[in-house]
Amino acid sequence: MCRNIAHNRVESKVTPSCREASMLMYEHRDPLKQFTVIDIDPYGSPSVFLDSAVQAVSEGGVLCITCTDTSVLCGVYPETCYSKYGSVSLRLKCGHEMGIRIFLSSLETHANRYKRYIVPLLSSCIDFYIRVFVQVFTSPSQVKRSLSKRSMIYACSGCDSHHLQLLGKRLEVGASKKYPAASGPPVDRTCAECGSTFKLGGPIWSEPTNDVGFVRSLLEELETHKQDYEHAARVRGLLAVVSEELPDVPLHYTLDQICNTLHCTMPNMLALRSAFMEQGYRISISHTHANALKTDAPNSVLWDIMRCWVKMKPVKVKPTSPAAVILSKEPKIEASFSVRKDANPPSRIQKLARFPENPEPNWGPKARAKRKAGTAAEDDQSECEGSKRSKIQDENTE
Repeated sequence: MCRNIAHNRVESKVTPSCREASMLMYEHRDPLKQFTVIDIDPYGSPSVFLDSAVQAVSEGGVLCITCTDTSVLCGVYPETCYSKYGSVSLRLKCGHEMGIRIFLSSLETHANRYKRYIVPLLSSCIDFYIRVFVQVFTSPSQVKRSLSKRSMIYACSGCDSHHLQLLGKRLEVGASKKYPAASGPPVDRTCAECGSTFKLGGPIWSEPTNDVGFVRSLLEELETHKQDYEHAARVRGLLAVVSEELPDVPLHYTLDQICNTLHCTMPNMLALRSAFMEQGYRISISHTHANALKTDAPNSVLWDIMRCWVKMKPVKVKPTSPAAVILSKEPKIEASFSVRKDANPPSRIQKLARFPENPEPNWGPKARAKRKAGTAAEDDQSECEGSKRSKIQDENTE
């Protein structure tokens, strides 16, 4: 840290510290000592730092937090996810977006304890980690709305159809504001599409995960200074896809998952997007999956469109499979798969680097670094402390 500070000539602005991060942030809870920006990038889960972080950031300040425990957030270890983040994760094709929403829900819970709430600016799942940028504000009245910002998720174990159940209602008419518990559940004991049972997950953040205006301002800034960034093309592709996502539609389906359920061939993505648009529904891609379908169409319409597709491309399925139950019903709509001009997203038309491949084989996070006695890190710490002592002595001499 000391070498980097000296290299960048910011000795007067940056103070290095080898103290425990949580304790350092707890000591800056006073509004006069709070930080404008706090960037937390630990190895593994950041859950142990959230309580201190939401208290140490200033009013309207920004928290930048990285989660590298995506296997926990994305459904591989739901019991660990509950112990760390207070939510049950499910292993779904939209697992990366669900992981983002679980983390935002946990962060909001920590902030609410201190009459504070979060406003997400940018939330993304990149490579093998989740990265979020949120503003933190203080308002007891806004904290009351937090119940209506979270949802439980019912996911079918047969066809992966999902349904959201809000935890609370938001009744705001003039000066009258009430936030009662929500009514539910939104599903029966078995799935209306395939007859399978449901898995229960959540709670998750069901409000927008990105501020579209903020993302577009980042794109403009990047375009102005793209020569200053080595990976400008990749960042531009990511931000462009994020800006195209439907902000008010939590979670998504994937084309390969839907076709795998029905054992059918995959339709052209643009043709399928056109089919939804012809029915009057919105649809977008998602930065978390190349084949994502994020739409405000109900599950019944989604499966009706796929029934129309299978009628054009017949398949053979086992009588007891979820596919057999889904395809045994006649579609209530007539889907058209003629490609519309507006079905092609701008990021695809511009041929941006939307979903770049890994730069090399076996690329990804490596094993946690191990501490050893007498390492270079300890030598660096001694060097840092020595330089600080010299600086103090020089100031006393002056």
